[in-house]
Amino acid sequence: MEPSFQDRRQGRSAWRECGAGPPVVFLHGLGGTRESWNPQLAMLGADHRCMAWDMPGYGEAGPEAELTFPILADRVVEFLDDAGVDPDRPVDLVGLSFGGMHALHTALRHPQRVRRLVLADTSPAFGLDGTTAEGWKRARLQPLDRGSTPAGMAAEVLDVIAGRPLAPDIRIDLIAGFARIPTDGLRAAVQCLPDHDLRGRLAEIEQEALVIVGELDTETPVAYAEALAAGLPRARLEIMAGVGHLSPSEDPVTFNRLVLEFLAQPDPAGDPTPHNRENMH
Repeated sequence: MEPSFQDRRQGRSAWRECGAGPPVVFLHGLGGTRESWNPQLAMLGADHRCMAWDMPGYGEAGPEAELTFPILADRVVEFLDDAGVDPDRPVDLVGLSFGGMHALHTALRHPQRVRRLVLADTSPAFGLDGTTAEGWKRARLQPLDRGSTPAGMAAEVLDVIAGRPLAPDIRIDLIAGFARIPTDGLRAAVQCLPDHDLRGRLAEIEQEALVIVGELDTETPVAYAEALAAGLPRARLEIMAGVGHLSPSEDPVTFNRLVLEFLAQPDPAGDPTPHNRENMH
């Protein structure tokens, strides 16, 4: 049976939903929207209420006057409220790249709303390889300044950051999702991303975390994932063979298996932290 996706809007939030059960929220990267997670919603929706959002200013989601990581964390919680998630029921967050950063900041700012974290192809801080914020922003904003659009850039960007050719149907969905990014939304995100630096605060994140990275990822390499996993008190690292920066899309079967196994693990007995009060039944 084909999965039943439902596209929804409520308040300033917009998302794609599939399935019922314990809530899992998917946070896309800089070049994505809700379509980025179709393979995950299709598989995990058998046992979970899966929700893939459009981040603020992307897709159909309402924008912000200025995008910052505290605002993004607050908007994740606003999204949970708009989606009718019980405030006393912490959710699992699955974030890719920029979305992984959103997940980390949400876990710090609103720990009571987060049960577990899956952090894919992301990092503890921007610029670990010496890249400067201004240089990084200039490289991404200049094409927009010259009149390029997210729709026109999508195919080339996705093909460059993938470590292997994407399946045709997945590539079509990713290009369509990238094309739904308004130029102003992409500009705001590019301005925000280099402000990410949680190296001094990772030890405060008590949630269990699964850190996933593609072995061929050149955007956020394995060393970034190793630093992230080492800094988090309750994290383990999985390196996916033969894939690049888009691990959920390049090898969705392996990615989904890792996520499902991680989310299905029982909560540690006697753990008093709020994120471990989730009833999995």
